[in-house]
Amino acid sequence: MTDFLFGILSSLAASAIVLVLGHLRGSRPLWWLIAACSWCTGTGLSRVYRHQSATEQDIARDLSRARWIKVLAGRGNVLTRETFSPLWSGELSPESVQILLPDHRTQGDSWLDRRSHDVRRFDPGFTPDLLRNQVRTNMAYLTRATRSQRNFELRNFNLPNTCRVIATDRAAYLTFYSSSAHGRNSPCLYARAPGLLYSIALQQFDAAWMNSSPALPASQP
Repeated sequence: MTDFLFGILSSLAASAIVLVLGHLRGSRPLWWLIAACSWCTGTGLSRVYRHQSATEQDIARDLSRARWIKVLAGRGNVLTRETFSPLWSGELSPESVQILLPDHRTQGDSWLDRRSHDVRRFDPGFTPDLLRNQVRTNMAYLTRATRSQRNFELRNFNLPNTCRVIATDRAAYLTFYSSSAHGRNSPCLYARAPGLLYSIALQQFDAAWMNSSPALPASQP
């Protein structure tokens, strides 16, 4: 748990950057300026996307070059879209793919329920069980799509559902979730390795992985 708490504290530092840069519109001149500042400070920050939803084309390109892939997601919708389809079809074959999704089996006061409660406050169409059902559906998709892949591992976590991490051996995409917006509408940081933000992204993933459990077939309670 020490690593996990350190990851949370580290995320606060990254959040300060989000507050400063999150509302800036992504553009290549801005990215060049950010990269120049990053080189001087050692943060590794290279881009800031105004919305997480704008990252998918760049994520797909980075996945095609990756030696390994780690994903920590709040519901995992991106895993079922074209961005990741080359992995499941066998077109790409990295050494390892590790996926973490919230534990949809946990009932009561789970972190998945808390995130769902946050979303319902600003999205009136979001029913209490919708997020849980979306996670369950995405897990069922991944279980079937990867049934013949030996380099794939899917696990569940029941920890603060505060961010999304998509990381490779080269770079990481880091989104901190807001309590007043969907993740797709939140700013996303792109950090190259090595660097402070890249290390924070891996710490977030590794802490959750250490406190996760093996995923069961989605049909099981």
